[in-house]
Amino acid sequence: MTRHILIITALFTAGLLLPGCGGGKVSRIDSDEAVDLSGEWNDTDSRLVAEEMIRDCMGRPWTEAYASAAKKPTIIVGTVRNKSHEHINVETFVNDMQRELINSGRVTFVASKTERNDLREEKMDQETYASEASKKRLGEEVGADLMLIGSINTIEDAIEGKRIMYYQTDLELIKVESNEKLWIGTKKIKKYITRKKYKM
Repeated sequence: MTRHILIITALFTAGLLLPGCGGGKVSRIDSDEAVDLSGEWNDTDSRLVAEEMIRDCMGRPWTEAYASAAKKPTIIVGTVRNKSHEHINVETFVNDMQRELINSGRVTFVASKTERNDLREEKMDQETYASEASKKRLGEEVGADLMLIGSINTIEDAIEGKRIMYYQTDLELIKVESNEKLWIGTKKIKKYITRKKYKM
């Protein structure tokens, strides 16, 4: 009996000590604070690239035609391809661009292809189950005038614990009806990363 109590006590003590074994520490930081741990594409890159590229896009001559017609263009973000060798969360970058476009107050936005499919299913469901007064009709969608598409590419150069990461984001704004390209933008980021050598 005594032996069982000793074993249980030892296991319980070990369980209490395990969480502190790594000596780790967690600190909260501002979500907008730039922190580079690995040198790879991160949330700061996504936000800053989106802000700069959308600012450039909205400052180009194509906007004048819509301004003179007193009509806000309706935009949709199409495919942004990750052509890099890293895992990049493209959805976060797309959301950053959408936020910048909407917050500019100079465009209107329509739902993505996936979102539209969900909405259409909901409207079809309403056709059967919702009241006449409340149901939303099919065929009343607003078509996009313009589509924003693009890609993210990388080039890596490394030797003896030193590494240069080069990122290039390319975006194009295309007229949906005529396939005309109204704007092409490029944003480049270069990071110099060093790693300490540990002696065995």
